[in-house]
Amino acid sequence: MSETTSFMREDPWRIFRIMAEFVDSFQTLSRVGPAVTIFGSARTRPNDKYYRAAAAIAKGLAQHNLAVITGGGPGIMEAANKGAAQGGGKSIGLNIELPREQAGNRFTNLPLHFHYFFSRKVCFAKYSLGFVFMPGGFGTLDEFFEIVTLVQTERIPQFPLILFGRDHWSGLLRWMKAELQDQNKLIGPGDLDLIALTDNPQEAVDIILDYERRVGHPGVPPKAFA
Repeated sequence: MSETTSFMREDPWRIFRIMAEFVDSFQTLSRVGPAVTIFGSARTRPNDKYYRAAAAIAKGLAQHNLAVITGGGPGIMEAANKGAAQGGGKSIGLNIELPREQAGNRFTNLPLHFHYFFSRKVCFAKYSLGFVFMPGGFGTLDEFFEIVTLVQTERIPQFPLILFGRDHWSGLLRWMKAELQDQNKLIGPGDLDLIALTDNPQEAVDIILDYERRVGHPGVPPKAFA
């Protein structure tokens, strides 16, 4: 089969599948109201301190009428969805099928399913007014750097970006300050000020509530999605 024939048979239909994911998710999430996304590892166990912290943060947000969005899977995602549900709030899971680890958790009361990573990531950014990054692996790092880049380049507003867990994140922040900021001038002197670091679940909640009180929820799409 030639490349042209393959494109005609596969790629146009793939475009329709992508469109369908965006239409379905946009229609659903546009009715949710103000939300916060919590990222973190799928491998974190329920007896881990970060699992408990994620649940506490999500419960605190839900009790202040903020929906909680996660990737819908196990670990930190499960903890955050559990806390949101316990807090009586909207517990949203943007689930994606993966060969390992990812299976929808039972604590979401508004699940959405994705085939494409990029359409799922658009929804994390488009419908949140704050982001909490719990300890995680490659996926969490990918999400953190993507969101901080959107804020740094002013494609989305200067939403709260919270790294939770000093032991986990401090080494990365030291490296970014030394290598990216001070030595090589690869980021601006104020770029690291976009990021908050904490070990306190209530402080994480308060940072987001303070932003909501000061700024509110954007009434128009951010530049990245206009």
